[in-house]
Amino acid sequence: MLELQRPSDIRVIGVDCATQPRNVGLALCTFARGGPRVDEVAIGKSWASIDEQVGQWLSATTLIAVDAPLGWPLPLSQALVDHAAGEELWGNANRLFRRRTDDVVAEALGKRPLDVGADRIARTAYTALSFIGRLRDARHLPIPLAWEPGWVRGVEAIEVYPAGTLASRELPYSGYKGAGSKVTALRERIVRAVAEEITVDAAVTEAMIHSDHVLDAVLCALAGCDFLQGSVMAPEDLELAQREGWIWVQGVGR
Repeated sequence: MLELQRPSDIRVIGVDCATQPRNVGLALCTFARGGPRVDEVAIGKSWASIDEQVGQWLSATTLIAVDAPLGWPLPLSQALVDHAAGEELWGNANRLFRRRTDDVVAEALGKRPLDVGADRIARTAYTALSFIGRLRDARHLPIPLAWEPGWVRGVEAIEVYPAGTLASRELPYSGYKGAGSKVTALRERIVRAVAEEITVDAAVTEAMIHSDHVLDAVLCALAGCDFLQGSVMAPEDLELAQREGWIWVQGVGR
């Protein structure tokens, strides 16, 4: 078994997941003595090209930070076990469709993630889990989820949330996606702030300003860095989090 690795020994791969490969952003981050830096970014062309690119980026110790839910609410799972068409679903709708981590993020940051139990984000979750599954099979790696901030064992994955990462830094977390001069100006503002925490060269800076998918991928990598530095909110109920999934994000002012 590989020894636990400090952040200086690890790569972080940010994955802005989407149901269509052309909307998937990828970012490779490594740690140098001067701090984390983004070495390379990419936009998906096909699922095969995405799988190959991420596979090439993997090192012995790599944290894959994915912008997608990686689990469903436990109460919903329990309610659907014996459910039949036409029968009432018992329980509060918010408890059925929202995970504990969604509530924690909303309470701490004022930004609520989409309900994986009720919104189209469920398709993105399915896509993300399929991507991790293909990576496991192709690279013959277990790729478990990481649960211990500050450490990583081999190749592990975590769930992250770019809007939450921005909110934790009191930066604009909406209105920066799409096209137009105002949107571009907002992305430029966000990129300047991100560049204060993680080194980006001119090419990466231009790519983040040009594409919100690339920007989100870099934000995923930044959230991975937060995890490796232990600067994230951890679940109080680890067993529940391991069933439902957990969004790793800083609290405001951390």
